[in-house]
Amino acid sequence: MTTYKIHPIVMGTKVFDKSMMTYQANNGIEFTIAIYCWYIEGGNKKILVDTGERHPIQSESREKAIGGKIYTFEEGLKKWGLVPEDIDIVIHTHLHNDHCENDSKCTNARFFIHEKELEHINDPHPLDYRYNDEFIWDIEDNGQIMVVTEDQEIVPGISVRHTPAHTEGGLSVFIDTPAGKTAITGFCVINENFFPPPAIKGLEMDVIPPGTHIDVYKAYDILEQIKAEADILLPLHEPEFAAIDTIGEKS
Repeated sequence: MTTYKIHPIVMGTKVFDKSMMTYQANNGIEFTIAIYCWYIEGGNKKILVDTGERHPIQSESREKAIGGKIYTFEEGLKKWGLVPEDIDIVIHTHLHNDHCENDSKCTNARFFIHEKELEHINDPHPLDYRYNDEFIWDIEDNGQIMVVTEDQEIVPGISVRHTPAHTEGGLSVFIDTPAGKTAITGFCVINENFFPPPAIKGLEMDVIPPGTHIDVYKAYDILEQIKAEADILLPLHEPEFAAIDTIGEKS
């Protein structure tokens, strides 16, 4: 069985009210999230999940807030001996701009994107200002997009699951690692969404839906499903991974 190691690379940050992550919780609390590009090492393909921001704010205060270094796309790949042209596959959790701004640099990659994300980035609702089709023009023109219409295996040991919790075309990525089945969530959450504090648990809620969602009840159920099925959870914007080089190694 092919297994992989996962390298979280910080490609940006955002500072906002924590309730943007945790629905109806943590209002008025300033919080800094990390924006990741995930390098999946193993097998015979160079694989990324998302590509991050093109011009991340690289400041001492932002790095202190997340506890790790912030890279440009080129710097982050160089850390693992790569350049953008080396990438064979990019899997997109969704197409909000902070997840796809470096797509055009991966000129040799195939991009796996759910059909609903392509619909929305090309015709976004006014509420979904995070979509900007400029960032996928090049890969569309070059025929690099592989449209995902159903749950599927991308390569042995890596599969995608349609999880429309945050956006209609969200894809969670399940990866076989030596430490167990690992899920990079296809929706924007942090650890607290999966492991609520006692005050939330006391309301008989086992998870907290993402602050931005399509259907809050459906989002809740999706989080419960992913939590039950994964041995290791990688919430898409959890800052603690900024201080970790590698996830999935057997201890």
